[in-house]
Amino acid sequence: MLKIYRREGQKGFTLIELMIVIAIIGILAAIAIPQFIQYRKRGYVSTLNTDCKNAYTASLAYTVDNPSVSNVTTTMIVAAGYNQTSGVTITATNVSSTSGTITCAGAGTWGVTGAATITINSSGQMTLTPAHI
Repeated sequence: MLKIYRREGQKGFTLIELMIVIAIIGILAAIAIPQFIQYRKRGYVSTLNTDCKNAYTASLAYTVDNPSVSNVTTTMIVAAGYNQTSGVTITATNVSSTSGTITCAGAGTWGVTGAATITINSSGQMTLTPAHI
C-alpha cells in the first residue's frame, strides 16, 4: 500500500493524481469527439433528404396550381412554398408532374459525400437516393 506523507496543514492533490485524471479525460475525449462528428454528419444527411422531399412536394404543388407549366425550375419550387435550409442547394432538372430530377447538395464543410437525389418516374412516383456519410 502506498502511503502519501503530507506535512500538517498541506492540502491538494499529488502530481500523480492529477496526471491520472488528465489521462482519463484524454481517453474520454478521444472516444467522444469522433462519435460527435458522426452524429453531426448523420444530421446533415437527414437535412438533405428532408429538403429533397420538401422540394418534391413543393414542385407537385406548383404543377397542380399551374398545369400548363412543363418544366418546373428551382425558382418556381421556392415560389410554391419550399423553404431552403441554410447550407443546402437544390437543382431541378426537367421537373414536371410526370418526370424529372431534384438534387439537394449540402455545404462542402459538412463532410457528406454525394447529394440527396429525387428521381420522378413517368407515373409521378418519387424515388429518393439518400446522401451518405
